[in-house]
Amino acid sequence: MARVKNPFIVSGKIEPEYFCDRKSESAKLIKSVVNGNNVVLISPRRMGKTGLIRFCFDAEEIVNEYYTFFVDILHTSSLREFTYALGREIFERLMPLGQRVVAMFVQTVKSLSGKFGFEPTTNMPTFNVELGDIEHPEYTLEEIFKYIERADKPCIVAIDEFQQIGKYPEKNVEALLRSHIQRAGNGKFIFAGSERHMMQNMFMSSARPFYLSSDIIELKAIPCDTYVSFVVEMFGKFGKSIKPDLVVKVYDMFEGHTYYMQKIFNESFASTMPDGECTLELLNDAIAEVIESNDTIFREILSNMPERQKDLLYAIALEGKAQGITSSQFVKRHNLASASSVQSSARILLGKEVITEVNKVYSVTDRLLAIWINCQFGKGAACAKIE
Repeated sequence: MARVKNPFIVSGKIEPEYFCDRKSESAKLIKSVVNGNNVVLISPRRMGKTGLIRFCFDAEEIVNEYYTFFVDILHTSSLREFTYALGREIFERLMPLGQRVVAMFVQTVKSLSGKFGFEPTTNMPTFNVELGDIEHPEYTLEEIFKYIERADKPCIVAIDEFQQIGKYPEKNVEALLRSHIQRAGNGKFIFAGSERHMMQNMFMSSARPFYLSSDIIELKAIPCDTYVSFVVEMFGKFGKSIKPDLVVKVYDMFEGHTYYMQKIFNESFASTMPDGECTLELLNDAIAEVIESNDTIFREILSNMPERQKDLLYAIALEGKAQGITSSQFVKRHNLASASSVQSSARILLGKEVITEVNKVYSVTDRLLAIWINCQFGKGAACAKIE
């Protein structure tokens, strides 16, 4: 294994020694699936749910006892695309395990049997399937679930951004998946999602097919003191140092959003000299660099947004935690058009997950976007620095 040069890992596999906390959440998730239960994992984006799932897949209770599959469906917009993404993930995960294992999958998915290619030297199947090859996604999906049921090991399937199925044009996707999952005794499922209201409605509304079908874990920010200890320890492990109060400042700025904190400390750790100390200046340079790297993306988001929606987004970003957004005080304070326009704009922004509402308190979903907006249209560059 290659020697880790930077302990603040922001992509790919995270070894246990570089994985911060989540002890209770990982223990609960592992216990649930090992004991035959499905799990709903709800958390805001950038809070670390993907890393948690992959970490649990490597746990000793799971790694050698189950086939594990992870499919992110955020980019999908139909049942056909969902079926393609799931089938491709299963095939690619099975490929390194040998011809016998892969052949069983290929033989079970009969609707695509003529679409798989074969490597001439090894005679191993290759995934030559294209999206258009899935002519009847309901049939192909049924075959994929038949494979899960017949596999020679129990399977754990994690579906990230699961709420996306509620946006497909097909109206029966929830009921279809629920019927397959109910019959899949050899498979357990982790339904991960970042749109809290949609996920709660799917799994807690008695009118929906997935009602009370799974254990629910809500992933919140890692406690500040736990994360501070982790950062200080990681710097020390590599012969560097950082003052705990600086870590707290970064934690507060990003409100505990794991990805952005890891990114800041990844950048600042790389800039800290061997045997040196990470300074306030290095942290602010890292923050500025991360904001700058996202500038084009954020401008593109705003360029496609109507003016009244942007005005409301700016107002919420400026306040940080906005309450009473349809009140006359809020409307006047931010020079918004009217309470009715705020209400309609909020509904659209919530649907696009640009803003989040918890107990009638609104905030910008992406913490870095909120900081960037304040830099551009609100409090100026000072908002992107810790002091």
